[in-house]
Amino acid sequence: MDTQIKELVAMGAAAAANCHPCMDYHLAKCDELGIDRAEVTEAVKIGLMVNHGAEKSIRKKARGLLGETVFEE
Repeated sequence: MDTQIKELVAMGAAAAANCHPCMDYHLAKCDELGIDRAEVTEAVKIGLMVNHGAEKSIRKKARGLLGETVFEE
């Protein structure tokens, strides 16, 4: 895996993990490597989709454990 792909993966992972400092760091690295912002945006979108899926899953788990309906989708 080349360095550019690694940085795009890191950007997606940072978005999925809600890590602001990681996104700042890896965006700077992407810029240093000359990675097109459209590619960076796509990587972040994928990370956000992963994050969204995990959030929906944990909300469902919390409702199941707590028997409450206060958790919104």
